Amino acid sequence: MGYWPVILGSVVNLAGTSYYIRNTIKGITKPNRMTWLMWSIAPMIGTAAALASGVTWATLPVFMAGFMPLLVFIASFVNPNSYWKLERFDWICGSLAVLALVLWYLTRDAGIAIIFAIASDFSAGVPTLVKCWKYPETETASGFTASGFNNLMSFLVISQWNFANIAFPLYLVLFNTALAFPVVRKKRSL
Repeated sequence: MGYWPVILGSVVNLAGTSYYIRNTIKGITKPNRMTWLMWSIAPMIGTAAALASGVTWATLPVFMAGFMPLLVFIASFVNPNSYWKLERFDWICGSLAVLALVLWYLTRDAGIAIIFAIASDFSAGVPTLVKCWKYPETETASGFTASGFNNLMSFLVISQWNFANIAFPLYLVLFNTALAFPVVRKKRSL
């Protein structure tokens, strides 16, 4: 099958997140900076580790999972009205994400490391998940749907179906769906 699915997923992710970034710069979308910064760190570390291990095209979805949130984080500084004000809850979730990221780094067992990586990503995303459900008008679904599609495409190139290969992409598909659903539902009700 080749690597065309991960390339297609990455192109869709780029397009969807570009729309999200455009709406961020315009102040339509108000990303939670803690979430987007933390979402960029673990995948970028994972990309560096994979590249150092000799992985090539299969690393592209992981790279995009870190690079696109980094671009959203940077875009949130362009328009001073385009970010969600951080509150105590956001800082607690960010701290839990950092703790899980440190535990992910310290763990020598791949399965446990993946669990901590998911815990880090989830902890970072909880403030945005809550915001999507409470204030869907402050979000744009395209970034979430594109990221979900990007990770869904990775299933087409998996050669070994085991926990290490499917856990993080599966989690990302499910979590991005949970993020996009209330935003899409709100837009359709307007």
